[in-house]
Amino acid sequence: MAHHNEFMLRQIPPSLSSSRATTNLLLQLTEMNKNHQDQVAQVSVAVKRHFVKRTPFKIYHGSTNSTRTLTFKKSEMVDVSDFDQILSIDNVTRTVIVETNVPMDKLVSETLKYGLVSPVVPEFPGITVGGAIQGAAGESSSFKWGFFSQTINWVEMVLADGSVIVCSPSQNSDLFYGAAGASGTLGIITAAEILLVPAKRYVNLSYVAVKSFDEANSQLLSLGRAERDFIDCIMFGPDHGLIIIGNMSDEATGKLRKFTRAIDEWYYLHVAKVDAGQRPLNDSLPLIDYLFRYDRGAFWVGRFAFERFGVVFNRLTRFVLDPLLHTRELYKALQDSGASQEHIVQDLTVPLNKAGDFMKYIDQRTGIYPLWICPIKPEPRSPLMCNSIETELAINVGIWGPRISIYEDFITLNRDLEIKLTEMSGKKWLYAHSYYTKDEFWKIYDKTWYDKLRLKYHATTLPDIYDKTYVKDRVSVNAKRGLLNTIFGKARLKIREQ
Repeated sequence: MAHHNEFMLRQIPPSLSSSRATTNLLLQLTEMNKNHQDQVAQVSVAVKRHFVKRTPFKIYHGSTNSTRTLTFKKSEMVDVSDFDQILSIDNVTRTVIVETNVPMDKLVSETLKYGLVSPVVPEFPGITVGGAIQGAAGESSSFKWGFFSQTINWVEMVLADGSVIVCSPSQNSDLFYGAAGASGTLGIITAAEILLVPAKRYVNLSYVAVKSFDEANSQLLSLGRAERDFIDCIMFGPDHGLIIIGNMSDEATGKLRKFTRAIDEWYYLHVAKVDAGQRPLNDSLPLIDYLFRYDRGAFWVGRFAFERFGVVFNRLTRFVLDPLLHTRELYKALQDSGASQEHIVQDLTVPLNKAGDFMKYIDQRTGIYPLWICPIKPEPRSPLMCNSIETELAINVGIWGPRISIYEDFITLNRDLEIKLTEMSGKKWLYAHSYYTKDEFWKIYDKTWYDKLRLKYHATTLPDIYDKTYVKDRVSVNAKRGLLNTIFGKARLKIREQ
């Protein structure tokens, strides 16, 4: 038994590995960490209280990677923000059992001590395990593995009636697959077992230039058929961009570069120089620098803050303001300021055969660049996931744009994108603003299936996924307040007493 900071990591005997019947998993969790089960029992009691009274409640995680402005009422929330422990790591079966609120940087840090890493690591360090499962988190390994939820062996859940169950592909499988992408509307995940793969010291990158959307999509399909570890793409214009291919290795074969320190360049700016022919076509990144390469600046969204406040955008100002420009702080500022109602921040997924036309529409309708393109393995078993579409390869298009000062124009552009996405048989990430009408939404998703699942697992005191993700109200935008509260550590999710 080894101790690392506040965590207790245990080597699970092979007889208690993920291959063992899932009916014994709750007992295993109890044996591993009594504190975890005490916390689960407390949540169970709180949830049951709401169930008996038939009062609705929200699940409070303490932070969020949603761009919707969130508020909580103290009497109508269940707090799981303390579920942040890694319960066990098994380097024989290559699995880790974690609580729902463990963030990605903590998960990676602990598993790397055993030479292991999750095969899908969302690019923002503050994304939590529960959020990644229920919010459809993916990354550049998703062409191979699918979303983070597709690397999960089982989850422990507190249902909305207070009962505690385990869900896996073989036990309560309808809830296991249904909870993926459900935004917490089917129950509360309290723990999960995650598959791990061997980690290497570096990720060696190579860049493939593409000169059109159609070429990019064709190359993504072709390159994804070979043995790679990571593939994504940044389009800097309709006629130029780069597909970025990464392979883990213990040897650095390209120029060694880092992207996590304040003195480092933002990753997308480096790629832009490669696109412009100013950098060589091979790099080597330490694994951590690769996994969280988009953290500083939140891809390129952080640049808009410079524009908003009239600050010169250069390497010196990025260095000086670096503490405010990581995703954890940017999300706090976004929540506190309400500024998400002035920027298009959407991730939209379409079938491969529609992707080129959809990107051309985005180009013509918005002119927004760069665009992030990420190929994703489909998952037909999880109806609420945005990669639950019929296609050989799903293509995610990340479209994150500058300020739109007129609210009506902001709404119109969001609606236009939603309508075109539906025409293209696509789905959107529901972390973002959603303005579908109820009829539109339930033509995309199977309401009959969803309602039956909610009824079967007693989830009717939780908000349904349409009500939770639909943006009903216009919020007051105060960017200066958001900035100051973030600087002085006062930016946090809003909790009302009544």
